[in-house]
Amino acid sequence: MFRFLVRRILGAAVILLIISALVFVLFYAAPRDPARIACGKVCTPETLELVRKNLAISDPLPVQYWEWLKGLFVGRDYSSFGHCNAPCLGYSFQSREPVLDTILDRFPTTISLSLGAAVVFLIFGVGTGMLAAVKQGKALDKIASSASLIASSMQIYVVGVFATYLLVDQLHLLDRASYTPFTDNPGKWFSGLLVPWLVLSLIFTANYTRMTRSQMVESLSQDYVRTARAKGLSSRTVFFRFAWRGAMGPIITIFGLDLGVLLGGAIITEQTFSLQGLGRLSVKAVETNDLPMLLGVVMVAAGAIVVFNIIVDAVYALLDPRVRLA
Repeated sequence: MFRFLVRRILGAAVILLIISALVFVLFYAAPRDPARIACGKVCTPETLELVRKNLAISDPLPVQYWEWLKGLFVGRDYSSFGHCNAPCLGYSFQSREPVLDTILDRFPTTISLSLGAAVVFLIFGVGTGMLAAVKQGKALDKIASSASLIASSMQIYVVGVFATYLLVDQLHLLDRASYTPFTDNPGKWFSGLLVPWLVLSLIFTANYTRMTRSQMVESLSQDYVRTARAKGLSSRTVFFRFAWRGAMGPIITIFGLDLGVLLGGAIITEQTFSLQGLGRLSVKAVETNDLPMLLGVVMVAAGAIVVFNIIVDAVYALLDPRVRLA
């Protein structure tokens, strides 16, 4: 298991290095002047000169990339703005602060939104899919399949507005979407994120319902499950010890990818509910041409996806030891 994890971590490091190089080249080798882009829409000649000097635009592109990469490990000195401590993802010349500081300030909102929604769609999606598989062909199965098909076709920005109007403004059942740090007020943290959790989890719940049902139906038809039943094991034992374990592998794989994407920034949900997370930060960076900030958010999103892929591989290897030999 240890060697398996080492291989995955080394592979992930190589992938992140390749991603960083590609993203850096895409952003800084653009036909337009990268210094002017990084300076933003409101840029004075003095500020432009400072940006050009601090980004070392006159250096060859490989040298610029090496300086940026080195900043991740040892930090980087910006002659006009001071030292950026490691891991340094760059310096935003518009907000006048290191990119990582801004990302860390917004990250708790995105983590709270993503993890809360993940708990909701796992409980309801996997649970409903398992029930539909057990009741295959019956009324519950048909209702769950139809509901998941309808839910998967909905759009977050439409459902979000409707849910706010109905549940908050008209029925006054839930609080308006907001973010309060958990350490300040756990109750307000929960109530302020409940509507975004429900809306964000809607489409995922539909997808996980259909996927879980499909995997469970296939698993229940396997020879080893029929053999377990023939030996006289109880339906509960057969379901959870054999069928459920065989069906969870693909679901865990998809969950790791989905959670990595969510942690990278649930852009539409944050925009819909005006939550100040990584999604809103990336949109603002695009609107204001804040190139260093956008590069930092992209790298954090890529890192989240890669990290959760490693976690998924580890869990998958525990469920199926044959994976460790791959």
